[in-house]
Amino acid sequence: MARPSIHLGTDLKIVRRIGASPRERGSATGQTCPDIFELSDGNFAVIGTEATAVLDSELPRDAARAEDERIVVISRETLLRAKADIPEA
Repeated sequence: MARPSIHLGTDLKIVRRIGASPRERGSATGQTCPDIFELSDGNFAVIGTEATAVLDSELPRDAARAEDERIVVISRETLLRAKADIPEA
């Protein structure tokens, strides 16, 4: 099965934050930290720590990433606090 492609058009916009803001999660500056956003095309964007070099060889055999994809890490708290805001469909 082919993986769905994501086209990043110039009209792509951030619609809303998913979950609590960095300040609400305890960031001292409230400006930097992992974050999750819903995009105008229905996809999601994630700000996280780039970890491709560390985790690429750890991917399961049935997982792969394309050359233009990166593995990023977000904190457990970021994802758990976003859970209530993630749409069911």
